[in-house]
Amino acid sequence: MSMETRPYLLHALSPLHAGTGRSVGIIDLPIARLRATNIPFIPGSSIKGVLREARRGLPEGEWEALFGPLRKVSGAEGDEAWEGDHAGALVVGDARLVALPVRSFVGTFALVSSPLLLELARRDLKGLEGVPERLKRVEGPLARVGKGNVTVAPEHGKLFLEDLDLDVQEEPAVEAWARFLARALPEEEELMRERFVVVDDETMSFLLETATQVDTRVRIDSTTGSVAEGALWQEESLPAETLLVGVLAAGPSLRQKTPLGAGDVLNRALRETAWLQLGGKATVGRGRCRMAAWPGPSKESRR
Repeated sequence: MSMETRPYLLHALSPLHAGTGRSVGIIDLPIARLRATNIPFIPGSSIKGVLREARRGLPEGEWEALFGPLRKVSGAEGDEAWEGDHAGALVVGDARLVALPVRSFVGTFALVSSPLLLELARRDLKGLEGVPERLKRVEGPLARVGKGNVTVAPEHGKLFLEDLDLDVQEEPAVEAWARFLARALPEEEELMRERFVVVDDETMSFLLETATQVDTRVRIDSTTGSVAEGALWQEESLPAETLLVGVLAAGPSLRQKTPLGAGDVLNRALRETAWLQLGGKATVGRGRCRMAAWPGPSKESRR
C-alpha cells in the first residue's frame, strides 16, 4: 500500500499541558517528555482525537474514511469488527518540540532551539522544498542569531535568557530556519525572524528543565473558604508561543464507496489551519493551539 507523509507545525497559543498523570517528583503533574532525550512532545493519539472533532465539517463518508468509524461499544468489546468496519486512512504522529519561548532581558522573549532539535525536525520535514541545511554543533555556552534579532542586548553583544548570559554569534542559517518555519504561518514571519535563537545543545537541555511554565494551584473548601486539605499542587505546561513539529501519514481510503488517495486524505486533514484544544486543563485556559502545514506537496512517499 502506498503511503504519503506531510509535516505539520503546531503553535501553542496558550500554555499547553499534555501530561503523564501524577508524579512523585517536585512537580505533581509534569508534561510528557521523550524518555531518552527529555524533549517535550504531544502524543499523536491526543492530536488525532482532537483533529477528528475539528474536521467534523467534512462529508460523513470522507470523515469516516480519514479517521475510521466510531466504535459502537467502548472498551475491549468494541474491538470486534462488524460489517462495514474499516481502519482510518490517516496516521497522526507525535508532535515534538522545535522551539521553546524563553524570557529574555531584551525583547521580552526569544524562541529558542538547538542543533539537535533542528536536526530531529529535519527528519520530519524531509521531502519539503527549502528545508535549511544542518546547523553544526558548537561548544557552548553560545547563542546563534540571525541579522536584526531583537533579543540581543546591543550594548553588551550578549543574550540574557532567564538567568543565563550567552555570547552571541550571527549566522545566516538561523534566519533561514526562522523564515522556513514561518512558511507554515506566514503572518508570524516577523515575530519568528526577530526572536529565533539557536543555543548549544547543553544549554538547551538546561532550558528544557527550567524554562517550562510551572503553576501552583489550590482548591478552596467551600465550607471554610480556605485551601482544602491536600488540595495544593503544581502542574507543568509548555509556555504559550511554543512550536512543535510532527508528521501526518496516509494511505488510500479503506471505506467502500469513498475512493480517496493518500494525497486526498492529507489534503482534507490539512485543508486549512486547524484550531485545536489539546491536552488537559482546558477549563482554565490551557491547550489552545493551531495546526498548519507548509504550502506545496511533500515529496516523501513510502511503499
